[in-house]
Amino acid sequence: MKLDEAAEMTRAVLDMKPAKGIPQWLIHVMEIGMIEQVAGVEKGAYVKEPERVYLQFQRNAATTFIDQYIPTNPMSMTDHGYDSGSQRGATTGAQEIVRDGIVIDSPESVCTHLEQFVFPQLRQAIADFRVDDEAAVEALIAGERKVQDEFGPSILKVPYGGFFSFPGLAYGHYGYEAYFCAYALYPEVMEQYFKLSADLAVKRNTVAARAIIQGGLPRVLRLDHDMADSRGTLVREETLDQIWFPHFARSIEPLLKAGIRLLWHCDGNLMKMVPRLIEAGIGGFQGFQYEDGMDYIKICGMKTRDGAPLMIWAGVSVTRTLPWGTSDDVTKEMKWLVDNGPRVGLVLGGSSSMAPGVPLANIRAMIAGRTYYRTHGRG
Repeated sequence: MKLDEAAEMTRAVLDMKPAKGIPQWLIHVMEIGMIEQVAGVEKGAYVKEPERVYLQFQRNAATTFIDQYIPTNPMSMTDHGYDSGSQRGATTGAQEIVRDGIVIDSPESVCTHLEQFVFPQLRQAIADFRVDDEAAVEALIAGERKVQDEFGPSILKVPYGGFFSFPGLAYGHYGYEAYFCAYALYPEVMEQYFKLSADLAVKRNTVAARAIIQGGLPRVLRLDHDMADSRGTLVREETLDQIWFPHFARSIEPLLKAGIRLLWHCDGNLMKMVPRLIEAGIGGFQGFQYEDGMDYIKICGMKTRDGAPLMIWAGVSVTRTLPWGTSDDVTKEMKWLVDNGPRVGLVLGGSSSMAPGVPLANIRAMIAGRTYYRTHGRG
């Protein structure tokens, strides 16, 4: 498919080439009524045709590229957030967490489940995975091309799900209390989990890298895993240095060797992890919570481990400016992001998903800024 001018401009910037305009990453609004208003459709249209309305919303919001395509995501949320009947999980208030018949109520139960179930499953998956599986490569390429056809020529599809794998903190599976107690008390078990996860990730990322190169897909991937809150990282950085970073760095090496730039999605205050992530090979960052201590100007001035500029996907704050500020505040923050962002490799979006309650005027102001910078760049 031949892309239009804005999508081609986006592809150039994602290749770290100079361009007049600034690409606009998706903005994800969780309030269905707001999606419909911006899309210019009748009330109730989103529930009937979520993909069509979602894409019209993105086009009207001046979006030039999407990596994480989740058009039906707000379906389970009302205009006031998740209702009391929503299913609760390990990190959202479940009264009891049970995995394979094991009640997860202590750090020891986390280790028992890892050793009895997860480790054997990972070893089997490693043994079974074929890095020469051409069908897996073709399936990834075909999936991206199908979505690109749905987007049409005005929005570039950038790889995301299925194109990266790396060891993560498993609090989403076991809950915060039991998992982080296990992390602190049994580091040798945690490292074994990271090691086996990385062994499998190396194979998966080898296939993903081949798909990106053979399919002529954009050579950019945003790695998405929350490892901090507003106070700092969820575990001490020194422990990550010992048992996580070596396996993380090893897991992403096939992607780096293929010339694919990796960005890290930032939630919370990750400042102490930023230099470590760069040393591991990360080539850019997205999603800054400035109010939590993420120093945007300092990060924009950093370099990759090879001395090249970082790619930055900047975003208006979805936890401060958009819900609580004025439309003028939104306009000023966008200008601040552009004025202090890198000269090459800058993208604009939202810092993360927008929860219900953001004033429509603020979203309109953000879209007006996105439209201007998409066309005029820094002016």
